[in-house]
Parts: sequence; structure tokens; C-alpha cells
Amino acid sequence: MTDSTLSLAKAGELELSLLLSRANRHGCVTGATGTGKTVTLERLAELFSNQGVPVFLADVKGDLSGIAAPGAPNPKLQERLDQLGVPTPTWRGCPALLWDIWGESGHPLRATPADMGPLLLSRALNLNDTQSGVLSIAFKLADDHGWEALDLKDVRALVQYVGEHAAELKNTLGNVSSASVGAIMRALLQLEEQGGDALLGEPMLDIADLMRVDSQGRGFVSILRAERLMQSPRLYATCLLWLLSELFETLPEVGDVDKPKLVFFFDEAHLLFDAAPPVLLEKIEQVVRLIRSKGVGLYFATQSPLDIPDGVLGQLGNRVQHALRAFTKRDQRAVQAVAETMRPNPDFDLERAIQELAVGEALISLLDDKGVPGVTQRAFVVPPATRLGPLTEAERSALIAGSPIAGRYEQRSDRASAYEALSGNATPSEDADADSEAEEQPTRSARKRGSAPEPTAGDMVKDVLFGSTGPRGGRREGLVEALAKSAARSMGSSFARELSRGIFDTLLGGASSRKRRRR
Repeated sequence: MTDSTLSLAKAGELELSLLLSRANRHGCVTGATGTGKTVTLERLAELFSNQGVPVFLADVKGDLSGIAAPGAPNPKLQERLDQLGVPTPTWRGCPALLWDIWGESGHPLRATPADMGPLLLSRALNLNDTQSGVLSIAFKLADDHGWEALDLKDVRALVQYVGEHAAELKNTLGNVSSASVGAIMRALLQLEEQGGDALLGEPMLDIADLMRVDSQGRGFVSILRAERLMQSPRLYATCLLWLLSELFETLPEVGDVDKPKLVFFFDEAHLLFDAAPPVLLEKIEQVVRLIRSKGVGLYFATQSPLDIPDGVLGQLGNRVQHALRAFTKRDQRAVQAVAETMRPNPDFDLERAIQELAVGEALISLLDDKGVPGVTQRAFVVPPATRLGPLTEAERSALIAGSPIAGRYEQRSDRASAYEALSGNATPSEDADADSEAEEQPTRSARKRGSAPEPTAGDMVKDVLFGSTGPRGGRREGLVEALAKSAARSMGSSFARELSRGIFDTLLGGASSRKRRRR
């Protein structure tokens, strides 16, 4: 690393730089539409990439893909560079990976329902507490019987099974009404129509592919094309929250580091929190607090900091506030509240300045080397050396074809899983093929080491304590899991069962769940 600071903005002779060692203390970029948030996001992503830090960002408006191409001088851009006293940069693009849930303009990005868990899937389906409980029962039965939920048809088959066996399940897992089953089936249909069928399936994303560095030591910028995805806000939020949970669960603890292992940008961040149940908000807040120690920096982009819950906002130390417009009394109250969340500067009035900021200008407060927020400064963001605007379709196609992961995710797989098991469609030969395929696919941790290791004495002890999983997903219950299930039953809550193996189960010590999800 040649430089520990990232030159973000300038105010006269004052240069505002983000300390790389404090970049994993999270941040936010806020402001009204058209005030410069997108350029700020691109500048930050470029700076991180140049320092060898991989970046993930969602391209909500379709113009961030230009970060993969070199910028070009134009009169307006040159005027801004001259205004700031910044020399003309060396125009170049960043190494980039393009992702698209539908696989049309990038590599397909997929998750499995089993990996996502019932809590997050319930959010995507917009289920109420009762319906979420029924979905949790379906997932529990899948775990107990080794019925893998790998796509939407598997979830549909599991829910149908629960409905058909409601009377048998009543005394052990609780009441299941036909109305709840019907509501879930309708929600699954709606999710499929919105693109959920494209998101849910195999091969599932390997998080290691988001953390690549090129031969020059620059971090890859992973860009998720999200214009179409934004038409289904819950699906968008579910996708990003799943990625966050995967990062949290996959990455090891590293403590304080010289630079982040990955920086993750949440654009249109308010969608992550809108209508989210309190239990999910609580888990999101916990992960935001704890993921810093895994070397991940989270940056939320939205119109106002007030769109972000206080428990999350309080963890965002690096702040870039673009202009807000106050046309109504409600807007004026919002501006006042935003000004109160930033460290004051005696040289100017923050509340007034927020409304006066020009395009590309921002109020900026960055953490110092002791982790203390700096005094808010009024400055212009330095333009990036990458293109401000989208790639052409030809450029996109060339970038995808030359990608280091070309062909890895493009072919969708559909091995025998819950649907085949419950419908009786799996033949013995298909079962054998599924077993062979499962055995040939090492776990993620084994892939990182190069091959799956032989079982050791320690592994055997873990199997006794936490249970084991066969090549087709069959579960052998361990002592810890048995005790956990007993505790969950005594709690008598469907949400407790849901949390015991949901998206953020790592926080609750879900060792058996982690093992199940890595098969």
C-alpha cells in the first residue's frame, strides 16, 4: 500500500481524505436526487479499487458500469478540476465484474432458499408472523428429513407438504391453517413473477468471487445491474441482505486492519429497512456493528440519513451529505434533524449550508486516526478518472466474455432436491447422479484450500456435538442441536425457531446451521 489516505474532496487548499484504516468503520452518502451522490459513489469505489480493496455496489440507475472504462476530458469536467486545483488524472477504468440476477447483462447471481433461510425469505414474500411461522415449519421439516430447498419449486413443494400433513404436525409443530398455506403459495407465485425464480437456484454465488484482485493489485469492482431489480424493491432488499449475511458468516475475524477486505455499497438503502420486522432490523444492526471486525466496510446511500434506523446510523462514522431541498415545513424539519446528526463547524451554519450546496458539493465529516468524527467541512468531491456514464452493450459483452469467472455461473443446475423427493419424481439413477454430483462438489471452505480434507478426530467430535450431513443432505442430529431444538420448543415461538437457523444465525452460535449451509 503506497498511501493510507483516499483523497475524496477539496475545499480551497484543504484536502479531505478518508483514512484507509478507518474505512471499515462504515459510512453513508446522502442527498437529494441530482445532487451528486452517484459521482461520489463512483469516486469512492475507484479510490478503494486503486488501493487493492474489492468493492461491491448496486447500479440502481444504470450508469455506474462506466467505472470499468477510462474517463474522458470535457469542458465541464476540466472546469471542475481547475476549480479544485487538481491535475488532470490518468484516465483509466477499474477492473470490474458485471452481475445480473437474470443473467442478461452480467453473470447470474443466485442464492438457494436453504441458504437464505425462512426469516429473509419471509421478508421477500411479505408474509405476516403467522405465515412466517408456517414457512419456518416447512424449513424445519426439510432440515429434519434432508429435503434440500434449492429453488422456488422446492419451497412450493415443502409448503404443500405442510398443508397436506397439517393434522399430523399440529401436536408437535403447531397449527397450520389452509389460509396461511394458500397465502404463502400466492406469495411464491408473485415472487416468481418478479424474478425470484432467477435469484433462487444453483450454482450459488461463491463470496470469494466478490473479493478478487487483479494482476496489478487493484481490487475488482462488482457491479450488480439493478434497474430491473428495483421494480421489485423487496427482492432487491432481500438480495443485498442475503449478500451481507453471507459476508458475515463466511469471512474470518481479522480485527483492525490497514485496509478493508471488502467495501459494500447499499444504494437506495431505505429499501433495506422499509417495513422490515423488528427482529430483522435488530439483526441487521448487530451485523453492522460486528462485521467491521471481519474487515468489511458498509456504505449506505440514500436521500436522507433519516431513512436509516438510529441503531445503524450511529455506526456510520464517515459521512458525505449532499444537498437537501426544503420546500415544505416537513422538509425543513428533516434538514434540521440531519444537521443535528453531524459535527458542527463554527465557521458556517450546517442547516443553511445543506440547502445551499451546489451539485457535486457536500458537507463531509470523516473519521480521524483515533476514530473520532472530524469537524464537518464544506467541499467539492473530486471527479473520478473513470467514465461518468454507462458502458455500451458491446463493451458490456466484451467485459463479460473476458471475465475471470466467465462460464462459472451461466449454466443453471437443477439437481434432485425437495421437489423430487416429495413428488416421487426422483428415480434411483437420478439419486445416484445427485449423490455423485454432491460428492464432486467440495464445500466452500474446502474449495478455498484446494480440496476437501479427510475427516480428523476433531471432525468426528464436531459431528457428535453438532451433527453431520450426508452427501444428499440427510441430517444426523448432534447433542448441541438436540438441546437447541428442545430450547426452541420450550420457547413456543415460531419466530424463535426461525431465528435458530435464519439469515443471521451465526450471531446465535448456529454451528450446526453453518455446517448445513456449507454442504
